[in-house]
Amino acid sequence: MTSRPPLRASRSSGEPAADAAAPAARRALAAATACGALGAAAVLVASGRVWAEGTAALPQGEIPVRVTGSEVTALPSALALVGLAALVAVFAVRRTGRTVVAALLALCGAGTAAAALVPAVSADGGGALEEAAAEATGLAGGTVEAVSFGGWPFVAAFGGLLLLAAGALALRHGRSWPAMSGRHERTAGASPAAGGAARPGRRAAAGRSGPGPERPEELWKALDRGEDPTAGDGTDRP
Repeated sequence: MTSRPPLRASRSSGEPAADAAAPAARRALAAATACGALGAAAVLVASGRVWAEGTAALPQGEIPVRVTGSEVTALPSALALVGLAALVAVFAVRRTGRTVVAALLALCGAGTAAAALVPAVSADGGGALEEAAAEATGLAGGTVEAVSFGGWPFVAAFGGLLLLAAGALALRHGRSWPAMSGRHERTAGASPAAGGAARPGRRAAAGRSGPGPERPEELWKALDRGEDPTAGDGTDRP
């Protein structure tokens, strides 16, 4: 009797901490989902926009050329797709698998931001402008001058940072998030217990029932004891 009050006190002290952690986990889940979805969308949209412009110098004059983000580098959009798949996979795995997938999501975000910023900061189109100039003029080896980058590479880099934030949130709070298969596992786990609880009842019912006609030796034993084997258990008779 003396040990029960401390037990109740410990439970009551632990319940507020659990209640306070649940809203924080839900907020982190919503923030990670929003950051991941918006980040991937920003990268994919920005990759289809014009990133770099320049002027191809020719003997006949100058020709303006433009290239999109996917023509400069295909890495940001590819990493964004992998990060989006990792964001979905976070809710399909548990424990160590969730930590690994969350780390992959964070790495995809960091790689996306770096791949988008490097060409813009270095003002290097990676040969994309030269290729565009060669296609426009039909002459190989042309030079492109006055190369400039717009703001779309930085939009893609911001999307990569959002993916990185989603991965960081998943690493920090992912263990307390629900999984897609949680309900199925709980149902499957409860079935053996229910079956185990039902088996003793069936055994008890079988023990109360009289010997069946498929067991002739039980019929003879009942007759030797002076019992009527066709009337069931003696407790059922008045």
